[in-house]
Amino acid sequence: MSPARKPQKLNQRRDATGHLDPKYAADLRKRSLESSAERGQDVAFLGRAKSSDPLVETLGEEFLESATSGEDATLEALNRGVPEEEGGPFVVTRGKDEFARGRDPSNPRGSTREPFPKASGGDEDESEP
Repeated sequence: MSPARKPQKLNQRRDATGHLDPKYAADLRKRSLESSAERGQDVAFLGRAKSSDPLVETLGEEFLESATSGEDATLEALNRGVPEEEGGPFVVTRGKDEFARGRDPSNPRGSTREPFPKASGGDEDESEP
């Protein structure tokens, strides 16, 4: 038989109420300050997106908004209005640029003008057998 192992001592990091042990909390603060001094910057989150995928960026922003506000940001994002709902985005141009002046090849000189567009090429008076 192998010799019995000695039970490992567990580090008590919290008390019965869930509060951090003061010595452990001080050690964590010390480590945190040391690591931030090594990086030389105080950035809580990323400075820029690491992905070029817009969906990933949107989901990340919604997560952060939900995590920091305590409310569901996804539903609000889905209910926001977008320009496409109003028929936009619009390009503002002048009427002079949009409407033709004079004649074009589809309307040659000497052609007859129809009073209204017709759906069929034949006369309505003709009866079919």
